[in-house]
Amino acid sequence: MPKKEVAIKHTTILAAYIIIVWGFYRCLFKLPEEIEEVIIKPLLWLTPMFFLLRKEKMGLSSIGITSKNLFPSIYFSVALGVVFALEGFLINIVKYKGVDFSANIGNTPLLLALTVSFVTAVSEELTFRGYIFGRIWHVLGSEFWSNLLTSVLWALVHIPVAIFWWELDFSGTLSILVLTTIFGVASAIIYARTKNILASILLHVFWEWPIILFR
Repeated sequence: MPKKEVAIKHTTILAAYIIIVWGFYRCLFKLPEEIEEVIIKPLLWLTPMFFLLRKEKMGLSSIGITSKNLFPSIYFSVALGVVFALEGFLINIVKYKGVDFSANIGNTPLLLALTVSFVTAVSEELTFRGYIFGRIWHVLGSEFWSNLLTSVLWALVHIPVAIFWWELDFSGTLSILVLTTIFGVASAIIYARTKNILASILLHVFWEWPIILFR
């Protein structure tokens, strides 16, 4: 990990950048979701993250890109994935006041839905669990508080999409933030146990799959 002063500076810059820039982007633009998640988000999120990583002269293992603990990562993500898939359905209920499976399933091609889900997971988990959480934990030395802070920041990033895309009211937005924070905490826990970002990515796919497919 980089020196604590560098970690604080870079983490603050990246978190502020994503909250502000991505927030304004969500307010001003509304392109097809496939373009947003597969092209725009990776460019806006991962480019500055990898730029900071290069400035730190740190390897990819510092953001969880590693072959270590590969199988435990898969086991953990599958075990928790079922639980968070159910949470994904809850988010749909909040967004749409119920889910009409007969009307919604099949609207999104299977391969496209999987691609959108996986690319979104890669962008968000590398940025928040791999980079931000890892460096906050390095600075604070407390997994609990680092996890909580990272998860709150991650939930805040979802406010613009809840308001401007999903057009939720206050109670709906609050519910989404609570559910998103809960997932963020679990994702950081599994990453802390495995030190492999694949675990968080797979868990994210399980969580987001119902949100993307049944819309």
